[in-house]
Order: sequence, then C-alpha cells, then structure tokens
Amino acid sequence: MRYISTRGNSPAKSFTEILLAGLAPDGGLYLPEAYPRVSRSELDQWRALSYPALAFKVLEKFIDDIPAADLRALIERTYTPAVYQNSRPGDDSAEITPLRWLEPGLALLELSNGPTLAFKDMAMQLLGNLFEYALEKTGQELNILGATSGDTGSSAEYAMRGKRGIRVFMLSPAGKMSRFQTAQMFSLADPNIYNIAVEGVFDDCQDIVKSVSNDHAFKAAYRIGTVNSINWARVAAQIVYYFKGYFAATGGAGGSNEQEVSFSVPSGNFGNICAGHIARMMGLPIRQLILATNENNVLDEFFRTGVYRPRSNAETRQTSSPSMDISKASNFERFVFDLVGRDAATVRDLWAGIESGAPSGAAFDLSGGAHFPHIRDYGFVSGTSNHADRLATIRKVWAQYGIMVDTHTADGIKVGLELREPGIPLVCLETALPAKFDETIRAALGREPERPAGLMGIEQLPQRFVVMAADAPAIKRYIEERCR
Repeated sequence: MRYISTRGNSPAKSFTEILLAGLAPDGGLYLPEAYPRVSRSELDQWRALSYPALAFKVLEKFIDDIPAADLRALIERTYTPAVYQNSRPGDDSAEITPLRWLEPGLALLELSNGPTLAFKDMAMQLLGNLFEYALEKTGQELNILGATSGDTGSSAEYAMRGKRGIRVFMLSPAGKMSRFQTAQMFSLADPNIYNIAVEGVFDDCQDIVKSVSNDHAFKAAYRIGTVNSINWARVAAQIVYYFKGYFAATGGAGGSNEQEVSFSVPSGNFGNICAGHIARMMGLPIRQLILATNENNVLDEFFRTGVYRPRSNAETRQTSSPSMDISKASNFERFVFDLVGRDAATVRDLWAGIESGAPSGAAFDLSGGAHFPHIRDYGFVSGTSNHADRLATIRKVWAQYGIMVDTHTADGIKVGLELREPGIPLVCLETALPAKFDETIRAALGREPERPAGLMGIEQLPQRFVVMAADAPAIKRYIEERCR
C-alpha cells in the first residue's frame, strides 16, 4: 500500500513513512493510491469479530509495512476494557463501541468510553502506540504540534503522556473551549505536555500547524509531527467503528449484509465523516452519510450549493458545540480529491485560491462543473443545527429515551432525523459524553450531567499553560527553546 498526496507533487510513500509526517511536502494530505475493497464474503466473516480483531482486519488493508504480529499486538494493547470501559457512569457493557437503540430504526453508536470521554480517543490511543512503536524502531524523537477546538487536544495528550521520545505542543483557542475541556488539557502535569492558548479561533491554531508543517527545514530539524486528523493514521483508525456500527445495526453476528444503513455525523473538520466516506468506498453498504454542522455551516453550504467558502475569523461563531466551531475543514480536501476524479492539478488550483489570503473572499464553486452533479453518488447529504435546536434535541432525547446526550451529538441527531430515509436504519455517532458540556446540559435539563468519579472536580485542579499570540514564528521559537 502506497500513499499519495492530494496535490500530486510529493512522492508516494509507505504507511510508516507518512505516520510521523502529517502533511505531505507539497502541502497536501495523504491518501491511499487506491482504496482497498472488502468483499461480501469478508463482511460475512468480520461480523462476529471483537473490536480489536475487526480493527486488525480493517487496518491491515492499509498497513503492510508493519509486521502482522506487531500490528495485531499494538491493536490488542489499544482496544481493551481497561482503556475504554471506565468512563461512562453505570455502563457495564463488554463492547468497546456499544450500539444503543433509541427506537426501532434509530440508534446511537457510543464512541465516548475512552479516557477523555470523546470519540477521538478511538483513534488517538492507537496513534500513541503507533508513534511509540515507530520511534523505538528508529531511535528518534518526535515533537507533535497539534491544534484543537476542544476534544482533539485532551485525547492526544492523554494518549501521548509519558510516551518515550515524544513531546506534545497543543494549540487551543484561548477561552473558547468548555471549562471541562480546558481543565482536561491544562491540568496535566506531565513534563512532555505543553499547552499553548492562542489568542484567536481554532482556525488560527490550525493555520499555525500547517504553516510550521510547510516550513520543511524547521520540520526536519525539530522532527515535527501531527496528531490532527490531517494525519492519515487518525482517519484510518476511525474507519473501523463504521464497520462495527454497521454490523451491530444489521443484526450482529447473525445478520445480513444486504441491508443499507445511514450514519449521521456531527462534523467540523471533516475527519470523522471522511472515515465514513472511505468505509463506503471500501464497500460497506452505507446509504447516506448525513453531515451535521452547527452555526459554522461551511460544509453544509458546500453540499447544498457546491460553493466552499471558508469564513474569516470574525465570521466564525463561538457556539455551545465548540468542537465544531471550525470554518476551514482540513480533511475536506481528501473528499474533494475523490470528487474531482483524483485530479491533483485541480485540487492544487482549488486550494491555491483558498490559501491565497484573499480577504474573506477565498472560495471555490464546483456547482457548474462536471463533478458536483455526482456528489449524491457518494451518499452525502447535509443540514445544520443551532443553539435552540441543541437544547430542544437534548430535552427530547432525555424525555423520550431517558438518555442524556452532549451538544454535538444533539446536532447529529437533529439533522439525522430531518434527513433520514424511510426504511433505512439510522445510526447517530456519539461525539462526547455530556459531562464535558455541563453548562449547556444545565440550561437544557436543569440538572447536572453525571461524570466518572476520577474526573470529579477537575476544573479546580492547578493548570499549566501559556497564552500566546496567533503567530507562527513565535510558536516556533517556543518549540525551539524547549527542545534544546
């Protein structure tokens, strides 16, 4: 399996070569030269597998330069009850990702059983083990530079804390995450973790990560890697739970692969739903990929109109689903690469305009071209949700099913219910546990969300972080000083 850049001007590489790299040298994102296909007989064989066994079957199709025995051991060390069964109060399920039926035809795929109570633990825990494995083989060190709008930061830091040869420099928008999200990150005292609160929005943080990654001399000198979903390994690991959710929604071990299933996915940076797109391209019978945005509806606008117009910082709204307060969706480039027939020259031209720095005007319009009319062939539909919708959905799900959901999951349920097709089971992907957004839960339900005992009072712990301007050279100097 070789990996190519969406912009076509970087040589093809192996999985382990791109694992520690993040962006390709030409500024593009890595994807497989071709997506592996899964046969119906393989789907039949995979139905009864445990989560780690299924993860091995899926990931070995993308990773052929790590010995199978080593890959299996890494996966089995990652997906264990000790890691994924200690977070949800009162839940004694043996499943890593339990499927909970709300009513016939409507289910919630629980993805937040990991150490930071968010779906990003599903991939990040594996990424930490893959990084450590690769670094041990080479004797090298890695300085991870990441950006977070809420959950990526804590999941990355919990996955990398104490890892040999790894430092984490995590950028977050100052004052724009929930108190719980902020405390999860800033209360870590591990010496290899550095939290930087950037004066700006998430897109400023993400732009700095891309700027540093595109400074090839600095990147090489300081061994800069990424944990954001621009890293292909993150997306690959997330593909697994689409297969697991599909099998659970269609009868489990004794079910049939003839039934199509739709997935509703809250989306900000497009990484989570991009994994669903790839699962569908591999042959998983997915009917719809329902993309749910919040008030920052850049992606919904594209799927409705064909126009992709990232918003300026001033236009990016601060909302009660903060992990989706994103106006430049990094992983969207991967889908556009597929949409335009994997024409790297077209992708280069499109993103040259986006990255030109044109004041509030950088955009592209595919509505009149040959490709956009075929967008429904990829299963995508989209919708948006606002604060009032979130409160109403949280109340509805609690009143009807006795289940408390977080704000982002509420966005996904609201849009999913609006766009679902009759007769097609709908699986809504859970984003996080409601404990991470207690202020909004109190506003919606007038009660406190439950949280694991080990995270009680986390907001009162001492916090370690620095506040810095949204300035890439200053961030680079900060990294240099701590790597001497």
